[in-house]
Amino acid sequence: MDLFWRQGYAGTTPQELASELGIGKGSLYNTFESKHALFMRALERYSETRLEFLSDMFASPGPVRPRLKEAMAVLAGVGEHRRGCVMVNAAAELGTADDEVNRIADHLFTQIEGVFRQAIAKGQQAGEFSVDQAAETTASELLAAVVGLSVLVKAGGTPERFRAVIDGIVDGL
Repeated sequence: MDLFWRQGYAGTTPQELASELGIGKGSLYNTFESKHALFMRALERYSETRLEFLSDMFASPGPVRPRLKEAMAVLAGVGEHRRGCVMVNAAAELGTADDEVNRIADHLFTQIEGVFRQAIAKGQQAGEFSVDQAAETTASELLAAVVGLSVLVKAGGTPERFRAVIDGIVDGL
């Protein structure tokens, strides 16, 4: 997953994958069938880790606002690296040509939006956020912001700049 994240699908060779995994090239194909099949498994695993992170993030009681800010920062890769989000990268690189990438990306994005919707509704009930806008609409806007921030992170800029953007977005709720 990390190698695809760093180099993209097209920029990663089967030999590099075999070396990264510590196996021979023949074993790569015997185990995973193809580079594409391994990439799909990497995207599925990435989705699982992101959804586990979000589930853990919002499982505990307490204010939603700081957790929502942190979730957005982590999902966009703010301060961690300049690689953005592997799923955003995959959708941008292959989405128009690969329905399987689209399916996995759409599933993850839909799940993230659902977590955001629940968090916003919880924050609205607790009086943290305005009830002027439906939680569904706000969740869609936050997802779009995370996707956009992921691209901006990949392009460069400072973590402080991106955290200020996230602060402005969430504080405006």
